[in-house]
Amino acid sequence: MISILILTFNEARNLPGALASVRASDDIVVLDSGSTDATLAIAQAAGARVFSRPFDDFSGQRNYAHATVSFKHDWVFHLDADERISPELMAECDRMAANAPPTVDGFYAAPRMLFRGRWLPRCTDFPAWQARFVHATRFSFVQVGHGQRESPGMRMQYLQGGYFHEMLLPGSEDDWLEKHRRYARIEARSASHQPPPTRELISRDRLVRRRALKAVSYRLPFRPAFRMFYQFVLRRGFLDGRYSWRYCRLLGRYEHFIDEERRRLSRVAGGAL
Repeated sequence: MISILILTFNEARNLPGALASVRASDDIVVLDSGSTDATLAIAQAAGARVFSRPFDDFSGQRNYAHATVSFKHDWVFHLDADERISPELMAECDRMAANAPPTVDGFYAAPRMLFRGRWLPRCTDFPAWQARFVHATRFSFVQVGHGQRESPGMRMQYLQGGYFHEMLLPGSEDDWLEKHRRYARIEARSASHQPPPTRELISRDRLVRRRALKAVSYRLPFRPAFRMFYQFVLRRGFLDGRYSWRYCRLLGRYEHFIDEERRRLSRVAGGAL
C-alpha cells in the first residue's frame, strides 16, 4: 500500500475526481492552503486526513508534509487536485513500494495532459517526467520556476504507468490565463537566476537535456511565437487534433506573460542602480 498527498486551495470542483482515483489507498492526506469553498468538507467526507499551511511555494508545501505528517506508509504519491492516477499506475506504485531497494529515493512519472478531455501528447512534450512517487523520509523537493523537482542527490528511477492532468475545464480559459499570469511572475524570477547550461545540452539523459533546453529558451528572441511554432509544427502538435492550435496559442500567451514580467524586473533592477 502507498500513501497519497494532495495539495489544495479552493478545489471543490476538482477534488472529488482526484479522491475517487486514489480510493484504493488507506492513507489519503490533504494539505490545504486556506480554502474558503467546500474543499475541506469534501476531503473529510472521503476519509482524508486534512492539514493546513499557508502557501509559499510547491516545494515548500511538499517538504512541509514530509517533515510533519506521519504517513502510514513509507512511499507517498504526490497528486494535485486536477490530476487522476490511472489504475495501472496505482498498481505499479504498490509493487514498487513493496520491492524498491534502499538505494532509490523516488520515481518519475509522466503526466498525460488533457485539454478539454483530450490528450495532447505532442503539444505537451510527452513524456515530461515529474518526481511524484517518493520515499516519505528520504526525499525532498526544490523549487524551480513555478513548479518543483527533486533535490540534488536524489536517486531516481522511472515508472511506466501514467497519471492524467486536466489543464482546462469547459468555460475556464480565463481561469487558466489568470493562473498562468501568477506562474509567469514566478517563472520570470527563477529564469533571471538560472546560469546558462553547458554540458547538460549534450547529456545522454533526455530529462537533463529537456531542462537545459528550457533554460536556453529564456534567451531566445520572439519567444511566444517560437513556442507556438515549436509545439505546433516542430513537435507536430497539429496531429493532436481539434484543440491543438488553441492550446498552443495559450502557451504563446504564457510565454508573453513571462517576457512581460522579465522586462518589468529588468526595469526595476535598472532603477535601483
